[in-house]
Amino acid sequence: MPGMRKTVVVGGVTVGYRDAGEPGGAPVVLLHGGSSSAATWDRLTGRLRGRGLRTIAVDLRGHGDSSRTPTYPLTGYRDDVLGLLDRLGLERVALVGHSLGAYTALLVAQQAPERVVRLVLEEPPMPTREAAEAHGLNRARFLLPAIGILATRRRADAKAVIAAVRQLREPDPQWWTRLERITAPTLVISGGPGSHIAPERLRQLVAALPDAAFATVPVGHRIHRRAPAPFEELVIPFLSDVR
Repeated sequence: MPGMRKTVVVGGVTVGYRDAGEPGGAPVVLLHGGSSSAATWDRLTGRLRGRGLRTIAVDLRGHGDSSRTPTYPLTGYRDDVLGLLDRLGLERVALVGHSLGAYTALLVAQQAPERVVRLVLEEPPMPTREAAEAHGLNRARFLLPAIGILATRRRADAKAVIAAVRQLREPDPQWWTRLERITAPTLVISGGPGSHIAPERLRQLVAALPDAAFATVPVGHRIHRRAPAPFEELVIPFLSDVR
């Protein structure tokens, strides 16, 4: 079972989530990618429950049961997750994120490193360091209409997904500097050359993190859906000793 669907209001934003497993189990927070929802983690939730872990699968704002808001700053996702942890009384958690959810997990770990005990980052997008580097990402603007259509079909606000893509195209050297704050052991998983996020970029992220490992499951961007068994073989042992 994927867990009970619940909502809580955080800073005026309704945040939907699915809570599964024993209340006393070590908590693992699951963050989906753009145009998806908490339901994408149903299979992994069942596997983690079998290991005695508690899972909280979150609907990011603009997705699933969470609020549609006038704007979608990337830091808003971070603040929603931290506010949810406060409301649930969770001091220290493991974070698992895919795509936009992985970026959100990184923002949470940068802002509150003492609250994150493990990080799993599946295909995280990253801002560039310099404007010249960002020039190579300008092709993303041609994808925006298609992204918007996909988001609408999946019960997501197209504005949320388009806003995320646009913000991630902006250079942010401070984001890279703040990676030094992260203390949690981190597993970065690449979808290989078939993904739009180049493995070389993810290796740069691993090199910038204080304690990170790199793995590849060469099936493209949506690893946990296209290759759930290999994904779980990497993730579950990494999370199993969380306390």
